[in-house]
Amino acid sequence: MIEARRLHILRAVADHRTVTAAAAALYLTPSAVSQQLAALEQETGHRLVDRSARGARLTPAGEILLSHANAVLAQLERAEAELAAYGSGDAGTVTVAAFATGIGLVVAPAIAALARTAPGIRVRVRDAEGDESLLMVLDRQVDVAVAVEYRGAPGEDDDRLTRVPLYAEPFDAVLPPGHPLAAGERVALGDLAKDTWIGQSTGNPCHDVTVLACEYAGFAPRFAHVSDDFRAVAALASAAAGVALVPRSALRGMDLSGVEVRPVDGVAPTRRVFAAVRRGAEEHPLISPLLTELRTAAAPERAEVEH
Repeated sequence: MIEARRLHILRAVADHRTVTAAAAALYLTPSAVSQQLAALEQETGHRLVDRSARGARLTPAGEILLSHANAVLAQLERAEAELAAYGSGDAGTVTVAAFATGIGLVVAPAIAALARTAPGIRVRVRDAEGDESLLMVLDRQVDVAVAVEYRGAPGEDDDRLTRVPLYAEPFDAVLPPGHPLAAGERVALGDLAKDTWIGQSTGNPCHDVTVLACEYAGFAPRFAHVSDDFRAVAALASAAAGVALVPRSALRGMDLSGVEVRPVDGVAPTRRVFAAVRRGAEEHPLISPLLTELRTAAAPERAEVEH
């Protein structure tokens, strides 16, 4: 009989690509992960993982088992949700990982709404960039992720996750004071090809949006400064250190007196924000109300884009 816990460990190794990283994500020692993998290989009668100096990858047999593991683990999540509903599970704690702007826009309002509609549900929040939170869900570190699309992100057809679309928002150009392009109402990205740029860390989804938008406009941005704090980005722009693309919601409430902000001409660079849970957990009586309130809190953002 294959143990579900070992299937979860196999999936973590596939996701993180090294035994050490998988062990850290699961709060286990590398030796414990290796022991569980060895036991799983003994149970199945197949070698499941190939290890090398470059990391760990699943064998063809491991890939076959992983495809079934995703379905099994999703079904177990559904079983837990049904049992919780049977036991009236209307009180408990849900943990959410979200990026800073998402916390302000949708997570905090959802918490306030739950305090009125489902006071037994307590929400704990962890700040995590959009490229981190999905793995945190899969590793069972958190229950819900508020994440953004990025290169390499699990797709909508990924059978490990259920996604709930929340909103999409455009990026605006942030220019130093007196920049020649500030004279216009909109900025064509191609006209910024020769400028120095302020960007986000490689791996940050906003970095991907900026790079892809500039590539589409026909150039590669020359990053001289890097910060994941948009207030710092605005401060650098105000010091004439460069230009940047910043999500529109991140500019709200910020002192922009020292910069010029203009919408991007044509199809604006956009980040798409969604909530994600482990497949099967979306009907859990503690998680489902939170997903509903997140969707409700995001309604004004959707309306603004549609307008």
